[in-house]
Amino acid sequence: MVPFRTMLPAGRQYALTWAVEDSWGGMTSAMLHRSRAFVRLGRHPVSVLTFDPDPDYPARETRLRADGRLVEGMSLLNLWDWLREHPLPGGSLALDKHPFTPLSELPEASGETLVERRRGDVVLSRVRRSASGEILQTDHFRLDGSLLLSERRDVAERGVLGGKAVVLCDRDGHPARSWGRTAHLYRAWLDALTRRHPSFLVVDSKTVARWVLEYRRAHAVTVHVVHASHLVGLERPHGKLRESRRAVFENLSAFDAVAVLTPRQRDDIVALLGPHDNLEVVPNSRDLPAAPRLTGRPAGAGVMLASLTARKRVQHAIEAVTGLRAHGVDVELDVWGEGEEREQLAAIADDGVRLRGHAPDAAARLEGASFLLSTSASEGFPLVLVEALAAGCIPIAYDVPYGPADIIEDGVNGFLVPAGDADALADAVARFVAMPEERRVRMRAAAVKSARRFTDENITREWGRVMRRARRRKLRHPDR
Repeated sequence: MVPFRTMLPAGRQYALTWAVEDSWGGMTSAMLHRSRAFVRLGRHPVSVLTFDPDPDYPARETRLRADGRLVEGMSLLNLWDWLREHPLPGGSLALDKHPFTPLSELPEASGETLVERRRGDVVLSRVRRSASGEILQTDHFRLDGSLLLSERRDVAERGVLGGKAVVLCDRDGHPARSWGRTAHLYRAWLDALTRRHPSFLVVDSKTVARWVLEYRRAHAVTVHVVHASHLVGLERPHGKLRESRRAVFENLSAFDAVAVLTPRQRDDIVALLGPHDNLEVVPNSRDLPAAPRLTGRPAGAGVMLASLTARKRVQHAIEAVTGLRAHGVDVELDVWGEGEEREQLAAIADDGVRLRGHAPDAAARLEGASFLLSTSASEGFPLVLVEALAAGCIPIAYDVPYGPADIIEDGVNGFLVPAGDADALADAVARFVAMPEERRVRMRAAAVKSARRFTDENITREWGRVMRRARRRKLRHPDR
């Protein structure tokens, strides 16, 4: 066995995402879990970097540490909070190209509004919006009230409004450094953090990936993790590329490695865009429970862990269960998650369907449930399926790109259902509930065994191999 200390290559570890919120989804959960595994098994500290201006990060970090999402060896660094406490050395100031007019010096304009972001009684930023709601300018402040940075989005370029001016101020509120793009500020922050030390930047957010693809430094290995389908709809491999992915997918070679979560997605990318020597496959991992109980579960006890959004299609699961109950099938469903569709889902749920809301430990309910439903329109690698397998909770999932077919062996450790077919979903639930108990127990045992492919130890070791290959690739192609 490879010793833990050599699982990851030497170098600083960073995980980059746009935001870490309290009601995070699968991508954030996977990123935090991977980071904890790097600390525990790879023996490397991990800095989680965020770029959104949310004022709640100190309290959020406290909550994340209290529930074990952030552990010793992990730090949560927000760009704006870091800038409030640290200087950003170097660079230049060009006020002729980057006009500096703080909000306090602007006259009031008809129809415009100002919105403040506060931490308690302290104003951390003010946002100026046009009458149509477009952001025109944001001024950020330090905790003592001094101006930290002013970002204008209404600068004229070649006579046309829409250019940017980003001006960083010193502790007295005087202009000190400027840029024409916010992305240049982000990259300057990365330079300040890494300080030319060997570093690995693992980028989870597609928003952040759009500007990291231009971050080329000899000391920094960049890896983009693709957490969801790159295609619109179910047509594959020659489907329509999502617009939110286009900038990155048309420049995949700009990263030292691009990690997708399943072999099918890698093969589809190659079919659509041609071969890329930096494409890697690394599934998400889980710290699997020891020997879950395989017997004694009510056959009809169903569970769903999903945000209540259109993409998750929770309505399909509720309609399948309520339809079965109407025909006398003894089945129930607990739905854990929150979202904008809660009210309309509550309207179609009967007494056997319970909307439980968000819970950080919702996955703990899998060990008491008999089966899990997954009805998403698309996925990248649904970790909840691995969690269900490990808990002996049989997954019944729509066969969507990507993930379910890479995790579930139909009829052995779970069931694959044609995507979007709610009748077939109900039929799969009915067949499973009607099985003899001994067959259900065999399926649960097969599920637990198959989950071992995705242990933290196996996947962290694979991450080490990917990072070493990416570093060698960078050395071979330093200007790519």
